[in-house]
Amino acid sequence: MVGRKAHKSFLFCRAWSLPDGDLSATLEGTVDWIFQTDNSFSYVFLRFGLALTFFAHSSQQALGWHGGKGLTDQLTNWQQKYHVPMALGAFGLFSEVFGAVSMTFGFLVRPAAFCLAGFIVSALYLGHWEHGFFLAQRHGRGTGIEYTLALLLMTLAVLVGGAGALSIDGLISR
Repeated sequence: MVGRKAHKSFLFCRAWSLPDGDLSATLEGTVDWIFQTDNSFSYVFLRFGLALTFFAHSSQQALGWHGGKGLTDQLTNWQQKYHVPMALGAFGLFSEVFGAVSMTFGFLVRPAAFCLAGFIVSALYLGHWEHGFFLAQRHGRGTGIEYTLALLLMTLAVLVGGAGALSIDGLISR
């Protein structure tokens, strides 16, 4: 059996070539990386910043709070403006809500960060790329990638580093 300290990609590759008795133990080792994190408080600040941002943003889009469109109008807007299928748009909104809750409690942070990163990359490319880099532009012009890129980099940092201190993931990984 491969030890827990072994490189995780090695574990994943080995899972398909082990005898029957060792497969479940190895698969368990490959799932550990989802919860694995150190006790750093830097990730807590990143998590809470993402949680606050995506709670406000998703409640605006999905619930219509803060002058937002609401679920149906938002999905229709994405479909008409960016040709995003309704199912994919719904998954994007789910990713935002799930991401906000996950970042708040520090539970399943890596899967949430992965989904948020995909959502942010889509938003960056479809909604902001054509407007250049800077957020503040002339009146009537869209916003550039500056803020979206910062959110993407925060999300990637949490994806790589995990939930950090004060997290359910941290309790599970100990």
